[in-house]
Amino acid sequence: MGIKQKTKSLSATHNKLADTFYQLNVLNGVALTHDIFEPFSKKVGKVLRPVVPEVFQINIGKLCNQTCGHCHVDAGPDKKVENMDKATLERCLEILKAHDIKTVDITGGAPEMNPHFRWFVEECRKLNKKVMNRCNLTIIMANHKYSDLPKFFAKNQVHIISSLPYFTKNRTDSQRGDGVFEDSIAALKLLNEVGYGVEGSGLILDLVYNPSGAFLPGHQSSLQHEFKLQLERRYGITFNSLFAITNLPISRFLDYLIESENYTEYMTSLVEAFNPATIEGLMCRSTLSVSWDGYIYDCDFNQMLDLKVASTSRHINDFDLAALMDRNIVLNQHCYGCTAGAGSSCGGEIVV
Repeated sequence: MGIKQKTKSLSATHNKLADTFYQLNVLNGVALTHDIFEPFSKKVGKVLRPVVPEVFQINIGKLCNQTCGHCHVDAGPDKKVENMDKATLERCLEILKAHDIKTVDITGGAPEMNPHFRWFVEECRKLNKKVMNRCNLTIIMANHKYSDLPKFFAKNQVHIISSLPYFTKNRTDSQRGDGVFEDSIAALKLLNEVGYGVEGSGLILDLVYNPSGAFLPGHQSSLQHEFKLQLERRYGITFNSLFAITNLPISRFLDYLIESENYTEYMTSLVEAFNPATIEGLMCRSTLSVSWDGYIYDCDFNQMLDLKVASTSRHINDFDLAALMDRNIVLNQHCYGCTAGAGSSCGGEIVV
């Protein structure tokens, strides 16, 4: 049974798993499954500490034009409240101006649906920051007001990272919704037309692969080779790199695991695939993740479980880089997902 597209968010359907505390209870064997796995912190065997942040990742809001079955954000069209306001974005700009954090990673939801998105991108570029945007592709085709996004991205030299579950219609649409594959292909062609993914253009287009079921991704290099071959042969589409990302057992993917009775088997596979070589390269060590309401987290996954940083500086209004550098990374059972096999981060495999 593969991941199926949802029509509503967990919160809209009053699912118990919309409660982050309940999710943590499930992961720790206190609720629902009562499966007990070795605590991740014990498995690691040491405290994890941050390094100087390289990435300032901002979840600009949970509003999205899609409701994907594997979404760890529980984003969707009904998430109209959880969107970052301009004052919060202005505070983010103050922090970026004051500190030498080179990359701004904008995510969502569909980030482009935030009314201040374009202004924020332009302001970040004025600060000479590298801007990455996690675009679901279909937003470009959603309606006329988004159709010029490829040109906007190119003008501002935004690094585009886009999810594409597979190079076939059936597997993509089953996970992300009817018509998603065709819209994604159309959007990729528009991005190619303005230079994205074209050798020598300097405009970077990376794709993200998430498995369509309760299994770990294959080797990133093999998947990249196959995606490049098939997308160019079938559709004339080119891109730069493919990131293989493990689905973490949180939010809608956790709901899928429980619904399909795959939770125990999947968690067992993550625990058994634990790779200590991934620890030093975990994204939580070099990333600061900011939620739509300005709270600070070690990573986007911790953010979705409401596991705020273990620091006196927990909100951007009290941002103190020295205090944040003196924290311990917050760990829990979902962290097994980032340390399984070759590892997983927002940039794909950790260990090559």
